[in-house]
Amino acid sequence: MKRTALGHVAGLLVSTAAIAAPAASAPDTMAQRMQACTPCHGKEGRASSEGYLPRIAGKPAGYLYNQLLNFRDGRRRGGRMAGLVEHLNDAYLQEMAAYFATLDLPYPPPQTTGAPATLVARGERLVRQGDASRQLPACAACHGAGLMGMQPATPGLLALPRDYLIAQIGRWKVGVRRSAAPDCMAQIAERLSADDLSALAAWLSSQAVPPGAKPAEAPNEALPMRCGSSDGAAK
Repeated sequence: MKRTALGHVAGLLVSTAAIAAPAASAPDTMAQRMQACTPCHGKEGRASSEGYLPRIAGKPAGYLYNQLLNFRDGRRRGGRMAGLVEHLNDAYLQEMAAYFATLDLPYPPPQTTGAPATLVARGERLVRQGDASRQLPACAACHGAGLMGMQPATPGLLALPRDYLIAQIGRWKVGVRRSAAPDCMAQIAERLSADDLSALAAWLSSQAVPPGAKPAEAPNEALPMRCGSSDGAAK
């Protein structure tokens, strides 16, 4: 047990060093430094839809930066992620976020196939229309009509594993995951039932990403809810 624990710590220290600075013999580029991210997020940050961990390539830089801050500052839990970024300053986290945001890589095919039609239809209604009776805005109102996110800091929802979607919204629901106040996702998660969550995850994970899809530009009109993580510049 002791040897296993020591091995984990040693591996974490090596990964952290790789993110902060490459070995002397390696080229000093951000791509080389970010190799420490590939064991979990896949080559160049394009995680497969088969895994639990999400794709980070191509997401808005503001969103990626916010998540790195959340891990570092304790608003979002994740032992390995927190350990990797705990000693990195804001400027370097912004560099990391900018690097992955600029990667333009193919998306995997949809993970979910053959889900019950009634479940998928319910998920699509929540995504496209929301539920005004429960003050649930449509997912598309904040994450973009194409569901690929919005600049500067709202993430896309497509090409994410079904289990990842369920787990992350569940974490918001029980208060394990948090964002900058006002935490709009925590409010939304609280209003979602277990059946809602299953339906949303089933529909989202069954959708293909169209070729050339990108995050939408920042909207000109106000969003249906105030979100601390996407109010103006990333924070």
